[in-house]
Amino acid sequence: IMLHSTLALSLLLIAVSSNLAMAIKKEKRAPQTLSRGWGDEITWVQTYEEGLYQAKKSNKPLMVIHHLEDCQYCQALKKAFAENEEIQEMAQNDFVMLNLMHETTDKNLSPDGQYVPRIMFVDPSLTVRADITGRYSNRLYTYKPQDIPFLIENMKKALRLIQTEL
Repeated sequence: IMLHSTLALSLLLIAVSSNLAMAIKKEKRAPQTLSRGWGDEITWVQTYEEGLYQAKKSNKPLMVIHHLEDCQYCQALKKAFAENEEIQEMAQNDFVMLNLMHETTDKNLSPDGQYVPRIMFVDPSLTVRADITGRYSNRLYTYKPQDIPFLIENMKKALRLIQTEL
């Protein structure tokens, strides 16, 4: 009887630990938290400072997305952004990517106000590109879901500027 209960206990321990191992594995595969829904395949930097460092080091432009969780315009843009394959691919391969839910101390990132959503580009020489704007004169760096093609053009423009200017 003693042997039987030891065996039962070992089997129980094995079952518990393998379930635990599976739970841990599942945890690892969860979407990374830094993406905040903008694209889980994209490597996101955590801070503006890290973004600047990576941009300089990799010679890629930094794309900064300012947004807030409870902003419906941000949510709509995020959905369109995350679903667009061309944007996701460029963001993965050609840009240093940062999405922020708070303002940075760099005033150059809010040349016309601290509204959201706001997308700005910083080139590898660490210059904020105030010349890459969206379509709205009252909020120069905002984009709506229907502006995704325009955002793609601006991403390509940011890449072209590096080749021609830097």
